[in-house]
Amino acid sequence: MAAARTAGAPSRAGKPVAEQKRGAVRKAAPARKGTAGRPPERRGTPASGRITALFIGQGHGFIRLENGREAFFHRSDVREGISFNEFAVGHSVTFELLEDDVSGPRAAQVEPRRQSR
Repeated sequence: MAAARTAGAPSRAGKPVAEQKRGAVRKAAPARKGTAGRPPERRGTPASGRITALFIGQGHGFIRLENGREAFFHRSDVREGISFNEFAVGHSVTFELLEDDVSGPRAAQVEPRRQSR
C-alpha cells in the first residue's frame, strides 16, 4: 500500500513537501504577439527580375535577376496573400534578395511587379 504524502512528510529529496521550492524551472520569455512558432524574419536587398523556371508540383522556381544571376524561390517565399499558382514563366516580379554563402541567392517576399502607367 502506498502512503499518501502530507505537507510534513519527507519527499524523495529529503525535504518535506511544503519546503521544496516550487517553480524552480524557468519559464521561457513569452513570444511577441503574432510571431509564435515563426523563424525570425530575414531582410534582403530589394531586387527585380523575371521568372525563368517554375516547378509547380515541387513548389519552387527560379528568377533571373537583371544582372543575369539566378535566384531560387520556394512557395513559402511568396508574399502573404499571393498564390504561388498565379505565377508563370516570363512574369516580372519584385522581391528581397538574400545572399547565402552555402546555397546561393534566394528570393523572399516575391510578388508580381506592379506596372507603372
